[in-house]
Amino acid sequence: MFAVLLLFVLVVSVVYFKLIVPFFYWQRRNIDYVKPWTRFRRVFLGKEAFAESVRAAYDEHPDKRYYGSYQFLQPSLFVRDLDLIKQITVKDFDHFTDHSAFTSEKTDPILGLNLFSLKGQRWREMRSTLSPAFTGSKMRSMYTLIAETAQNFTRHFLDGPEEVVVAEMKDIFTKYTNDVIANCAFGIKCDSLFDDNNEFYKMGRYVSTPTPWRLLQSLLYGFFPKIFEFFRIPALPATISDFFLRIIKDAIRVRENEGIVRPDMIHLLMEARKGRLKHDKSENGDDTGFATVQESEIGRNQNHAIEITDEVITAQALVFFIAGFTTASSLMSFMSYELTVNPEIQKTLQEEIDEVLTTTKGDISYEDILKMKYLDQVVSEALRKYPPGYVLNRICVKDYLIKPKNDETPALIEKGCLVAIPVIALHYSPEFFPDPEKFDPSRFSDDHKSKIVPGSYMPFGMGPRNCIGRNIFIF
Repeated sequence: MFAVLLLFVLVVSVVYFKLIVPFFYWQRRNIDYVKPWTRFRRVFLGKEAFAESVRAAYDEHPDKRYYGSYQFLQPSLFVRDLDLIKQITVKDFDHFTDHSAFTSEKTDPILGLNLFSLKGQRWREMRSTLSPAFTGSKMRSMYTLIAETAQNFTRHFLDGPEEVVVAEMKDIFTKYTNDVIANCAFGIKCDSLFDDNNEFYKMGRYVSTPTPWRLLQSLLYGFFPKIFEFFRIPALPATISDFFLRIIKDAIRVRENEGIVRPDMIHLLMEARKGRLKHDKSENGDDTGFATVQESEIGRNQNHAIEITDEVITAQALVFFIAGFTTASSLMSFMSYELTVNPEIQKTLQEEIDEVLTTTKGDISYEDILKMKYLDQVVSEALRKYPPGYVLNRICVKDYLIKPKNDETPALIEKGCLVAIPVIALHYSPEFFPDPEKFDPSRFSDDHKSKIVPGSYMPFGMGPRNCIGRNIFIF
């Protein structure tokens, strides 16, 4: 009987201190906060999309520079004020160097090596090693592969017997994105529109399609990450990691043995392993449009000594695949929708495309695309309404004091606390983007883009940990 009572007290204590006490974190610090279970319950039950939840919480605190919330059991401070966002992501970056990653090396030896998951000094070394692979000049060389895949994509429909084709846009753009990534990142040519049973596309669908078990696994990992680390439960099944590792190893072996050079990511990472990949000081890497952001000094610093193994190469290619497979296809689907419901915008864009096609006689170069201003406006506006990441997050790696303004009290962000930036809410704020629900590419025209408040538009993040693949994503 005593043992049963002791066990009961132990269980109640664990529940109280681990599942209840954490949700008084912001209340004890006298900081306004989102009620812990309200938003989570609505999102989990499907009554509210995550993006809607972020916007609603942002709108609930219009007079606050920041407000408290929770990511599962972890306290997170959402920052609304643009000056404070810049302070955290740029000026005081050394306090907020890490991401809240979905996996680690302990749980997943391959996926945990990717740039997004790495922390501290290892991230700095990896960023400076990989950064030269994602500059404008490297995109020029990779453009031929993207163009080749795009031509196959359009030819599939033009050569078909039907004059009018009815298609599910998300489906065909997912297949196109799969083929681009397979071609550019893994050196594999696929035609998923013709054969959607190819192994590469099946792996992509498996990774991107949620199942009840994987949703439950993600939920449990969010609440109990230490348990996953202790039992070394990977984010992806070994069959997925082994498949991509085998592809990379085979490609590297063939290229080294036969002296094959192909302008794709594997080649660039092989060059990085040999120490041959350097930043071109003559270029700024920002020539791909309004949405892109400049690389930081951390990325440009070439003083590093990280070992580029086959596993490291696989990890970068794999996260590029996972991150790009759904986000790029979703953006193109949303753009298709906006062009359909805004025929005047579609007509203007079509006229620009037709003019370039006529001038180039159908042979459009990388430079020709960069000159298409209205295309850049349309893509930039699509990224405003449908950013790849609704929320940016940073982990506080050493205590940070937010100095008070007006009637605020000083706020101490403790080491381990999560800091979040509600990108989707900023992009839909009437304060920064009047009539935010309207799809209006003219916001990014030469006459108007100077009016965009710096820091209010960040589809690829801000500061040294912005998205390294931003230049590729534009295509």
